[in-house]
Amino acid sequence: MTTLAPPAPAAAPRLPVSVASPKRTVSGMMANAALVLIGICFLLPLAWLVLASFDTSATYQTRIPASLSLDNFTAVLTPELTFIPLWNSLVISVGTAAITVIASLLAAYPLSRYQARFNKPFMYGVLFGTCLPITAIMVPVYSLFVQFNLLDSIPGTILFMAAASLPMAIFMTKNFMDSVPVSLEEAAWIDGASAMRALRAIVIPLMRPGIAVVSIFVFFQAWGNFFVPFILLLSPSKQPAAISIYSFFGQYGAIAYGQLAAFSLIYAVPVIALYVLVSRGIGGSFALAGAVKG
Repeated sequence: MTTLAPPAPAAAPRLPVSVASPKRTVSGMMANAALVLIGICFLLPLAWLVLASFDTSATYQTRIPASLSLDNFTAVLTPELTFIPLWNSLVISVGTAAITVIASLLAAYPLSRYQARFNKPFMYGVLFGTCLPITAIMVPVYSLFVQFNLLDSIPGTILFMAAASLPMAIFMTKNFMDSVPVSLEEAAWIDGASAMRALRAIVIPLMRPGIAVVSIFVFFQAWGNFFVPFILLLSPSKQPAAISIYSFFGQYGAIAYGQLAAFSLIYAVPVIALYVLVSRGIGGSFALAGAVKG
């Protein structure tokens, strides 16, 4: 009696191998080359900044120093040149960011939650304000500061810089607030909460990443602003660090390149530290999942 052998299992179908077309490969190589070129353009000034800060005989050329030295940092780390201007920059930037964020939240809330006839014209006015150059209004602002005796006043400068940052801050805050569901506030209103309480207890906690983005944006603008403090603040003891950089440009074209590079590195440390702290503490997305039932 003969037994039949079991049939051999069928071979698994071979999956087609995707082969990149030559055109796609060439385009990818060109894109990578363009990104590398852009990266080099950004890295070269940064390399000069780091190398020149440790070079006592630094020039405008990017070169490796013959010997590393901390003399440039020792020369710039003085109260008059670094510490007091950095403190003034911190006070001006934090004050400007705080006032701008509070005012933009109060202005963006009715624009985001209530439908009115003036909403669209108001937003067009806000967009127009973002395009207005600050140099075009400094002459009347200077005259206004003289009349109100606000010249050489840090609080007055903070108020003006906050007002100048408001258009873009309102536009950004409204876009972030639109992503918060209105149904959450409606539930709070049913429980007897007022509009301001709903804004404070529901909307603001849910849009903390957006508030962090606006705060960092305004802080960076105020931190690097040179023109406004240079016009409105006259006393050297009240001027921020952005104006202290002026002191490294001597007469007859002489520039202390090494001290300028060292001061620039110190000047960038608070901004980088703030960005790292905020990005780690806030998170990158809105925590709205599961907030609405049904």
